[in-house]
Amino acid sequence: MKRGLFLAAALGLALATPAFGADVEALKAGGKDVMMKFGGALKGELEAAMKAGGPLEAIPVCNEKAPAIAHDISAAEGWNVGRSSHKLRNPHNAPDAFTKAAIEDFLARQEKGESADTMVKAGIVEEDGKKLFRLVKAIPTGEVCLNCHGGAEVKAETAEMLAKYYPEDQARGFTLGQMRGVFTLSREVTD
Repeated sequence: MKRGLFLAAALGLALATPAFGADVEALKAGGKDVMMKFGGALKGELEAAMKAGGPLEAIPVCNEKAPAIAHDISAAEGWNVGRSSHKLRNPHNAPDAFTKAAIEDFLARQEKGESADTMVKAGIVEEDGKKLFRLVKAIPTGEVCLNCHGGAEVKAETAEMLAKYYPEDQARGFTLGQMRGVFTLSREVTD
């Protein structure tokens, strides 16, 4: 299934009941669109890099282009867009409290057999005196992801390049379908 269709289906799940009077359905739709733009743009860059030279070409995409894609989409769409994980590759992507709670919930659900494909947490929260719509979506490990995020599948030359770009890398040892991280979005809302 294409990533865009997967994200659309996954984000079609019911969201948490809002604590404030914002139009949650509009925020949900907007968040889904932004997440699909980010995921689609990143996937396109990674696919092109993999075709050009495999994992050794894809690693710089995650290191350099992914943050730029997130920044550009954030600026263009008015959302804060990012990625995080329980096993970080980049320490700058450490989860905030909302995202960490979502990750912990997703891991518990995964332990009980739920597929990472369906895991979404969303709602309106108050942070630092502001009302924010928050959306966190699990990223399942795809087959191509195992080249850099798997266990024994990670070749020595790939591991060496990962160590060069990510000296504190913890984002390995995942299996097919397992949650390896999350997309996270937020946007300030008003009544």
